[in-house]
Amino acid sequence: MQAVVSIIHWLVALALAPLLLGIIGRTKAFFAGRTGSPFLQPYHDLRKLLGKGAVYSHTTTWVFRAAPMVGLGAVFVASGMVPFGGSPAVIEFPADLILVVYLLGLLRFATVLGALDTGSSFEGMGASREVQFSALAEPVLLLALATLGRQTGSYSLSTIFVDIAEHLSIHAGPAMLMGAVALLVVFLVENARIPVDDPNTHLELTMIHEVMVLDYSGPDFAFVLYGAALKLWVLGALLVGLVIPVHVGIRLIDSLLFVLGMFALAFLVGVIESCMARLRLLRVPQMLIAAGAFAIFALVLVLRQT
Repeated sequence: MQAVVSIIHWLVALALAPLLLGIIGRTKAFFAGRTGSPFLQPYHDLRKLLGKGAVYSHTTTWVFRAAPMVGLGAVFVASGMVPFGGSPAVIEFPADLILVVYLLGLLRFATVLGALDTGSSFEGMGASREVQFSALAEPVLLLALATLGRQTGSYSLSTIFVDIAEHLSIHAGPAMLMGAVALLVVFLVENARIPVDDPNTHLELTMIHEVMVLDYSGPDFAFVLYGAALKLWVLGALLVGLVIPVHVGIRLIDSLLFVLGMFALAFLVGVIESCMARLRLLRVPQMLIAAGAFAIFALVLVLRQT
């Protein structure tokens, strides 16, 4: 029975991931005084792209064609390793949190290779920025997850987020709060959201993630968009699992609370993007270093308590 619930949760994640993008877009439209596109617009975009043909440049190789599928496969597996609703994930084993970080890194690696394979200096510029920021974001993510692992006594995501409520206390509150702040920064950076990157921008000198996927079209671009939506879900699930560690013991209620938490996070991203401007590129590393300091302090506090 537990395995069936875990599989259902995984299918829910796969189905609802694009909806987060729709909520973000609708929230931004509300703050701008517009009606905005429907919540289900990302699904329509994916369906439309899957029905089109792909166009490839003569300068690209099989690397460019394989990158979207490799990246989607990596984040697809990662989504099956992140639990929610008080139930363990479909794929779980000791220290699986390390593999999740590596799978997200594989997604980025495939995207960067695909961008470089085009031979475009413009896409190479975006790839360079992506790698620079990820080199600072990945250690922050690992430190934040290590803090949770140390607090709960396990380095399996299923054990951490299923039992995290039992290990929280007044003394652990500051450490968990700093860990949540670090995860929020990583969430925004890794998903190329404001204040780091604007997914709707078309300014050549400021694009990061979008510039790396400019040459994709048709089903390949659909794989890229869906992979980005799954990545948004995976990193968001880590943050929501920490901020809302509420487990009432009823699977349906716990699952609904988590899904509502994900929707609230998407709304928060829309609010941030509506109220803030992009940071200068030179300021992004400083923000990541500050997030790293929060993660280190959180880990030190947890180590002092144990």
